[in-house]
Amino acid sequence: MEKIKISYTATAINTGGRMGHVRTDDGMLDFDVAMPKEIGGPGGKTNPEQLFAAGYATCFGGTLGAVAKGISLKDSEITVQVHTGVSDKGGYALAVDITVSIPKAPSLKEAQELVEAAHSECMYSKAVKGNIEVRVKAV
Repeated sequence: MEKIKISYTATAINTGGRMGHVRTDDGMLDFDVAMPKEIGGPGGKTNPEQLFAAGYATCFGGTLGAVAKGISLKDSEITVQVHTGVSDKGGYALAVDITVSIPKAPSLKEAQELVEAAHSECMYSKAVKGNIEVRVKAV
C-alpha cells in the first residue's frame, strides 16, 4: 500500500445513506441524495455514482494537464461514466469508462498515449486499480 504525506483532507458527512443528505464540513457541498430510478429509487437528486464520476473526471483532467507536455488542452473534454451493477463475484460493483477528446493532439495515437499516461498517474485511477474495471479511450 502506498503511504502519503497528507497535504489536504476533504471531509463529507452523510445521514440517511443513499436516500439521505450529504454535506462537507466546510459547507461547500450540502444537498440531498437519492437512488436513481434505474436501480429502484425515486431519482430526482444526485447520487454517489454521479459524485464519483464528477470527482474522477476532474482529477483525471488535472492529471492530463500535468502529463500533456505542451499540448493545449483548451478544447479537451473528459467524460467519465460510472456504471453500477451486479458483480460476477457476487454483490454490487462499479466499472468506469473514461473517454477523452484532445482536439489539439497531433494524432489519435498520441492522444491515446496521453490518456494512458494520465490514467497511470491519476489519484482516482490509482485508488481503484485492481479493484474495478476501468477503460480509457481517446476519441
